[in-house]
Parts: sequence; C-alpha cells; structure tokens
Amino acid sequence: MGSLASPMNGRSMRATSTFREGADGNYDPTAPPKSDLEEKSNRDNFRVPGGATHVIMDVEGPGVVTHMWITFLGPEPHPWAKDGSANHQELLLQIFYDGNERPGVEAPLGDFFAGCFGKRSEVISIPVVVEGGDAYNCFWHMPFQKSCRIQIVNQSEKQLSLLYYNVDWIKKDSLPADTPYFYAQYNQSYPLETGKPYTILETTGKGHYVGTVFSVRTRSPYWFGEGDEMISIDGDEIPSVWGTGTEDYFLSAWGMEKSLTPFFGVQYFDQFGIVGGHTSAYRWHINDPFVFNESFKFDFETFGWMSPDENDANRPHSWNPREDDYASVAFWYQTGTPTFSARAPHAKERALPNIERNVVVVSSLPLGQRNDLDEQELPRLEYDGRKGSSPTEMEVQRYSDLFEHYLLYSPAGTDGRNSLEIPFEVLEKEPLRLLIKVATGPDLGIYRVSLEGVELGDAMDFYSPTVQDREFHFLDFWPEPGTYTLRLECVGKNHLSSGHALLIESVRLRERRPRVKAYGYEKDNDWRTNPIYHAGT
Repeated sequence: MGSLASPMNGRSMRATSTFREGADGNYDPTAPPKSDLEEKSNRDNFRVPGGATHVIMDVEGPGVVTHMWITFLGPEPHPWAKDGSANHQELLLQIFYDGNERPGVEAPLGDFFAGCFGKRSEVISIPVVVEGGDAYNCFWHMPFQKSCRIQIVNQSEKQLSLLYYNVDWIKKDSLPADTPYFYAQYNQSYPLETGKPYTILETTGKGHYVGTVFSVRTRSPYWFGEGDEMISIDGDEIPSVWGTGTEDYFLSAWGMEKSLTPFFGVQYFDQFGIVGGHTSAYRWHINDPFVFNESFKFDFETFGWMSPDENDANRPHSWNPREDDYASVAFWYQTGTPTFSARAPHAKERALPNIERNVVVVSSLPLGQRNDLDEQELPRLEYDGRKGSSPTEMEVQRYSDLFEHYLLYSPAGTDGRNSLEIPFEVLEKEPLRLLIKVATGPDLGIYRVSLEGVELGDAMDFYSPTVQDREFHFLDFWPEPGTYTLRLECVGKNHLSSGHALLIESVRLRERRPRVKAYGYEKDNDWRTNPIYHAGT
C-alpha cells in the first residue's frame, strides 16, 4: 500500500472489446469507441468461430500489462448460443513479447485462471480472481520492451460466444535492460508413466518462480498426494527445496478440501479417494518466490496410497507409484528467453481421456417415464408415505448445471413399487468399478442398492441442503460377460428431507488401471458372496 504514495512513471492505456463503429456501420478497430443512444453502442463483444484466433491486444512498448479482465458465455446452451459455446479448456491464451515467435505465456485460458478440467471454478486470490467462475481477472504484471500481443485461439469446433475484455497497461518511456519477463506454461501427462516424477517446469537462466496451478484426476482408489515437491536450483544434485507431501506444498494438511485464500487454495474438489476423482489447486509465491540464477527444475513425486489389488505387496499402504492424470501451469519471471521446451497440446489432446467402459444414461431407458414436457412444466413428484399419495412416476428433465439429462424417480408407497431397476451389459471379463452418478438435494430419499439381489454396502442418503451432483461407488469386481440389473430401493428419508425422490443420471462401469488386470489378485473372487469395494482411506 505504501508504494501507492510514491511517484509513478508512464501513462495508463487500455485494450478493450468496446464497440467502435466504422463508416460502413460495422466494427472498425481504428474508430473511436461508440457512445450515443443507439443500442449498437452496447455491442461490446465478439464471436470467435471455431478454429479462429482473436487478438485482444497488440501494442508497442516499452510497457507493462497490469490487469486483464475477460468474460464470455459458458459451454452450456444459452438463448444467445442455442448450441452451446466453446469450453474455456478449448481456448488457448497466448502472449507474445517483442515479436518472438514462441509465446511467453501459453496455457488453456481456463487453466491460466485456475479453472481446471474445463470446469468453471470461482477463485478468490491476490493475483487471480474469477468471480462467480466466469469473470476472469489476473493482476500479474507483464513487462515488455518492444511489443506485446495477447490472443485467444479458439481450438473448439464451437464458436466462442460473447467475448468481452479489458486489458490495462502502462506505457513507459523506458524499462531497465535487465527487467524480467512474465512467463506461464501449461504441461500435462495423461496418465503419468509409473513411478516417474511429474515436471512442472525446467528452465535455465536467471529468474524467480511465482506460482503453480495443478490438477489431478485419479485413476486409482485412495489418496494420490503423498509425493513431495522437489525443486532443484542452479544445478543441484540433490534438490535444495524438498517438501513433505503434495497437500503440504499447497499449504493444506491431512489431505485437501475446497478452500480459497489470497495465496493458496483448492478451487475444485469433488470426492476423496474414488476412481476418477478431480482435485485442482493453486499456490502463489508472491511473498516467498523461489530465486534462481542459472537453472530451475520443479518436480512432484507421484506416490500415494493404493488399493491392495493394484500393488506388488497386495496390501494397502501409503507409498506406491501411481498413474494418475496430471496437468499444470507454471508461472515465473525470467531475464532473457526460457529454455522450457514443452508446448501446450491441441484442445483435443487436453480433454481428459475417457475411462468409462459402459455408461447407461437412465433417462434413455424405456422405464415408462414422461419425457414430453418442458422443464419449466415438470412438477416435483414426491411420496410422503400417506395412503392415497401419488403413484410412481418418472420424468426426464434437463438440469444443465449438473447433467445434460437425468431421470427424476418418485416412489409410491401404496402399490408396492418403491424401487428402480436399471439393466446394464458387461462385454468382457475385466476389473471394473461399479458406480452411479446422481444428485443429492433437499427432497431426495434414502436408497439401498443391490446387484442381482446382492446388497452393496449401506443404504445411501441422497439428502443435502442444496442440489449437487455426486458419484456413489460401491463395487470392484470382475463380472462375467452378460446382462445385469442394478436395483435402487427407497427405504426412507433423512428427517431433514421433504421427499423420497431419486434424481439419477447414469450407471457406470469404470475401468481400473491395467496393472489390476496384470496382477489379477481378485480375478476369481466371487463378488456375489464376497463383494469388495476399495474405498479411499
């Protein structure tokens, strides 16, 4: 705050998407901003077709970018984009300094702003703020000597809709010759090779490391984050900076949970210990940068807890080489040109690989549900346990914030029908994880799950104060090929719930890592007499 009371040199400037009207009435970047009573004055956005590049700033220096604000429509259908729009993971943010062919900043726009997995996440921190998950702000200072070009490459097949932006910068008379440049680079590994460290950044030269965005999708049960950060500075044989665990680097403890603080946070976390869980975190080294003079290398060990069917010892323990899906963005300042060689792959390669063996979307099954009503017309049918209550009804609805389609099932207590039966098919005998994707909510019930008459774990309480999506996992098995029936039976409700309904999207068979099949520890286990679920611990 004290620096605000000191003299400042330069002149403030802005690159913006505000509408500028040319002589022909269309947008003209050389025209002044339009400001009159015509509605056209408010058309301050752009639509960027799939495959196209939109330059949001191209200026001559010297200067310093001090702030970027960007927003656009999300990927879901919208009255102004009925077929949906590009996802922010499909948008590549690039910043070029001084006419260099290689960008100094290159990352998916979402990941640069800590919105990983293509999901919009709120971030409240010092250098990055994403209010409501859709107002992308960053306050990193980005100096340049000769020129700066900032562009967004739409690598989606869909249009980027309603792109608004303001980029604030200060034009300088001069900058010191040794002024370091701001760099950010994306990296990924889907999945990481067994036992191999994951590299966040490796570069030579002089600079200081200032931040990390990190995301992991688990391919195995249990906890992924026992691996330490290892930071080698100026050619260390043994890293000068050695941590105590992944969550410790992100300043959490005993695992990770959703949190947002000025310098660190976990902006997205769905479920602990499952196959296919998602965690993304950020750590800003604003007060504690890692300083290097010759070289810098930042690795994470990739060790963690593992289920017994996936390791040599055939027992659960905390130090196993895992094979999860990793992605990251490294942020640093450096004098001169970095030597980090990784480049962001195309958007098609940035999407997480499919790990589902079979997905049964329940609303697509012929279960007698109503599917001819508009979403706004669909009543919430509930069973209150009294004689004469509504008969069983099932309806297909759309709830784009959670699922594209789901089925709302409301059991009836008077006709004996209080269960939903969902068939699925197994094509090959292999190790699989059985789960369902459902919603929890304020009017949902408690259900017992069984497969071919075999009860799977305890009854599941689908009550929560607000509507949320959730996966429930309950069986690791090697089923023989054939057709199976999963049964969800209503057995009551939470005392806080106002109903007994079930809101379900799908039944899923999810693949286990290939080494589970190679070990084959449980291949001959009879899941009917000995159902096994490797729950995260």
